[in-house]
Amino acid sequence: QVQLMESGGDSVQAGGSLRLSCVASGQTTKIGCVSWFRQNLGQREGVAAVFTSGGTPSYSYSARGRFTLSQDKTKNTWYLQMNNLKPEDTGMYYCAADDQCLGYPYRNMDYWGKGTLVTISS
Repeated sequence: QVQLMESGGDSVQAGGSLRLSCVASGQTTKIGCVSWFRQNLGQREGVAAVFTSGGTPSYSYSARGRFTLSQDKTKNTWYLQMNNLKPEDTGMYYCAADDQCLGYPYRNMDYWGKGTLVTISS
């Protein structure tokens, strides 16, 4: 099993930045990919994803150019750097991981964290 824990959520003004962290524990060697999701008003959207083997992350249209997903595998940690934040970025942010990543970038994720709340005020 894999456990994921997010942190870094906060309330900031539009135009500000936040860095979210996702720390994995347990059978971390199983993780093939990690994705970040935003949930707001019942809608969940994938915003960024990466294969743990490396390569260029995938970003949603709304995240591209403003968000950066990086990974530190020595710490089993994945970071989502979010710049130029907008009120529509408000939501609960979850990281998720998968073993085989057949649904990459945002489908069929096996493991989920409990989320961290991001609130952006105008």
